[in-house]
Amino acid sequence: MTQQIDLRAGGASLRPTAHDTSVLDNAVWAALDGPHAHLAERVGRAARYPDDVYAFAALADPRDPAAWADLHTLVGPGTTVRIKPVEAVPDGWEIVGGGVGVQLVDTALRAEPAPEAVRLGPDDVPEILDLVARTKPGPFLKRTIELGTYLGIRDRGRLIALTGERLRPPGWTEISAVCTDPAYRGRGLATRLVRAVAAAIRERGDTPFLHAAANNTRAIRLYESIGFTLRRRSPVLLVRSPGTSQQGTVL
Repeated sequence: MTQQIDLRAGGASLRPTAHDTSVLDNAVWAALDGPHAHLAERVGRAARYPDDVYAFAALADPRDPAAWADLHTLVGPGTTVRIKPVEAVPDGWEIVGGGVGVQLVDTALRAEPAPEAVRLGPDDVPEILDLVARTKPGPFLKRTIELGTYLGIRDRGRLIALTGERLRPPGWTEISAVCTDPAYRGRGLATRLVRAVAAAIRERGDTPFLHAAANNTRAIRLYESIGFTLRRRSPVLLVRSPGTSQQGTVL
């Protein structure tokens, strides 16, 4: 059954999609409760990725006090965690930072392989971390590569561009870590990698989507120009659990 995409940010109706878009409203939870369940650290209605895979926690229902109680049990007292989409926290929890993100979905992307792209693996992680540190496309940690397929482009052996897969809610796969070495920008490398990653996503029956910071207008314009459409805006919060911890870990 097809379902029309709901543009939370306003705008024209989009072409139908074969997949339920409602799972994208709480994409981290949908992934941890679904295709990424093998990676989930979970207590009841709260879950998180290991802190060296992806630094986010999630709730089955952010309006449910029991889910917040489960999250407190999961992370412990006085612990800072990243979570989305959450607009308010229960008494005792503290918002210590955050921002606004946007979610875009594939509505007209031309997906195709990139012959020059190579699949990256665990041995490539040091190079990936170096490129990510210099380009800051978003979080990439020591085991993030376990979330899906990552493709790169090399020049004389040196990694100069990267794109891969992150969240996997049922029926969808997030394209993430889109970055290019500053010396190689303007050559369309990121676009070719996005198209190639999207081609593999579609081949297994999923639909691509992605996230970006709301103030990253340059990236948003690029994604819209190649066939993604803005679906919604939502807060990304850094919250601290009630109680006192000697470590105050950020997960």
